Amino acid sequence: MLDYAALAALSAVVREGSFERAARALHVTPSAVSQRIRLLEERVGCALVVREQPCRPTETGRRLCQHVDRVRLLEQELQGALPALAPQGPARVALPVAVNADSLATWAAPALATFAAAHPVLMEVAVDDEDHTADWLRSGAVLAAVTASARPAPGCNSRPLGAMRYRAAASPDFVRRHFAAGVGAGSLARAPSLVFNAKDELQLRWARRLCHRHVELPRHTLPSPQAFVAAAVAGMGWGLHPQALIAPRLADGSLVELVPGTPLDVPLHWQHARAAASLVDGLSREVLAAARAALRAA
Repeated sequence: MLDYAALAALSAVVREGSFERAARALHVTPSAVSQRIRLLEERVGCALVVREQPCRPTETGRRLCQHVDRVRLLEQELQGALPALAPQGPARVALPVAVNADSLATWAAPALATFAAAHPVLMEVAVDDEDHTADWLRSGAVLAAVTASARPAPGCNSRPLGAMRYRAAASPDFVRRHFAAGVGAGSLARAPSLVFNAKDELQLRWARRLCHRHVELPRHTLPSPQAFVAAAVAGMGWGLHPQALIAPRLADGSLVELVPGTPLDVPLHWQHARAAASLVDGLSREVLAAARAALRAA
């Protein structure tokens, strides 16, 4: 049998990022956490934690953390079916998911909140580009993800959510200053753009579709959808914004489309581990319902 006290210590170190914070979360001393992990490493015969700042799991450590997360969900499911096992009610368990920032800023956060209010869970939401959230699933770091990938990760199911519509927009003053002669490869190569992070290629995709070739875009990096909109309104640059997020700005004229009638639709999918507990099925129903109400048919 595996030592689940040691597994809990490993999971806490990976989740909290350090032995000290893990000890506080488990209400034990840091030396107790260190000893439990050392004994577990001796048993499996390899290192489980890379002792950096923050601490991160080795490949074997990651698989053990994935196992203990699923065991906790299954235990909670059993407690719900057999209330005598938990007279005070099922303990809250962590439910790790990955979501792209634009979905989180528009339709996904209310869905997660509704689910969390009705179930004994603590949501752990990782934010990444929609083209990369599936990597979190493949690594075992999360049990479900909103992703642009339709192909299911190993051991996962994939369901279409719909398409998020984006509009290329900037402030009227920015458009007058940078695109007085029109929007083309030359003007786009000079006008500052806005990107969420280094993985964000939406602006490049829109420019490539408009110009029929690659355009190297100067860019500001702003890792927040709300800051993205605020910066565009202030004239910092142009960018691809979720239509739902900037509809009021387009209506009041504080933002205008660079080229009207050129939206970019990004199909999204919901993937979740098949071996996860029924709790994840409940989350899936909430996410799918919210997506149907907010996204366009793909």
